[in-house]
Amino acid sequence: MGSYRGSLDISVDTHPIHGCVWGVEHNEKDRNLKAASPSADEDAPLVKRCLAGDTAAFEVLVERHQKRMYTIALRMLDDAADAADIVQEAFLAAYRSLNGFRFEARFATWLTSIVMNASRNRLKQRETRLRREAGSLNAPVDCGGVEEPACGCVGADMRLERKEVEEGVQRCIAGLEDDQREVLILRDIHDYSYEEIGAMLKLPDGTVKSRLFRARLSLKDCLRRLLGDNL
Repeated sequence: MGSYRGSLDISVDTHPIHGCVWGVEHNEKDRNLKAASPSADEDAPLVKRCLAGDTAAFEVLVERHQKRMYTIALRMLDDAADAADIVQEAFLAAYRSLNGFRFEARFATWLTSIVMNASRNRLKQRETRLRREAGSLNAPVDCGGVEEPACGCVGADMRLERKEVEEGVQRCIAGLEDDQREVLILRDIHDYSYEEIGAMLKLPDGTVKSRLFRARLSLKDCLRRLLGDNL
């Protein structure tokens, strides 16, 4: 297999969670039914061409999946630069380890697991850095005299426009526990099946469902605190 030195051209879809976070249960069955099986993986022919040495085929895979992978990383990390770095690293890692792809899962599922693992590692690096800088973080945040939910900064009469609502959703997602954020992003934003999520995160279905349930409750509570009557 030849060498790959690709670059990403990414624009993020900043949509909030599709549908209603606390009203998604009604279509769970439909979403499970439409989940693709490994045998229906439309990427498989391209992966086989890559394994045969066709680097152009991998470029097609990058173009096909880069925006979705970027959105996943952005939701996990809440930082555009970090997300772009992670996705670049993930595609390079995927290319280098493509010989280990067994076609037992969809390529997109396998690639997503790489992005999730890389995002987790970046979060751990962040936590380590923040612990080292803990002294400076103890200083109060200057919000200019305005109070808002995540940092203590929203005026009582402020009406959030659509962009502000989307930012609020992202803020609440970023505030979830890591294990809850992972399943929420994969299930409610990117529509992966429970089986696929379990394979990515190496978790049984029951654990995936319980984490998702707690994540939805936490997100709902955060959004209520943030948006109030605008919810």
